[in-house]
Amino acid sequence: MSWKASSRHGVREAPGGFALVQELLNTRGTMVYGADLLGTVEDAQWWVTDTLGSWSRVSGLPAPTLLLSSGDLRSLRRLRAAFEQVVLAGANPERDGALPPADVQVSLVPDADGWVRMVPTGRGTRWLASALWAEALAAQQSGLWPRLKLCHNAACRAAFFDTSRNNSGVWHDVSTCGNTANLRAFRERRRLLGHTGGQQVGVPGGPEMV
Repeated sequence: MSWKASSRHGVREAPGGFALVQELLNTRGTMVYGADLLGTVEDAQWWVTDTLGSWSRVSGLPAPTLLLSSGDLRSLRRLRAAFEQVVLAGANPERDGALPPADVQVSLVPDADGWVRMVPTGRGTRWLASALWAEALAAQQSGLWPRLKLCHNAACRAAFFDTSRNNSGVWHDVSTCGNTANLRAFRERRRLLGHTGGQQVGVPGGPEMV
């Protein structure tokens, strides 16, 4: 199963239908990974049609055919921004700012084994919003939600599913964003060292060059 927006970044994908949330986040155009997939109606239509087909296959639920307009593009961008805020709030609980309300509906449907499932409902982009928030709630209930992260590189912000044992990942790709950040920090230390003439100052735990 390949989710088009996330595959551009080469990230590990979230399991099952939870990948739908990650996929929306990764529609944003960042660095060298491609254009914003919600930039034009044509690109967004291609993305949503392919994505809902993928979601339907992994979830086992039918997905409607969505025909997008320019107004729908604005709705999808707002929805993406809302999920970015929610993910960042989970990564930093002390972060200021009210989160956007999720004014959506879902249906609760028992399956043949007696398990109750949240089934998206509504029309157009409201159906998609229903599916996204339902997947987010299910991921939070299962404990998967904290592993969905945005890359700490502000120029990237690719959404990745952290599979590290202690859930400590911060870069979507250490070899690119991680090394770039380390190089930037190294150059900043060199710059500060040049300004101070290499003077050593004492700090708790030992001397440090500044």
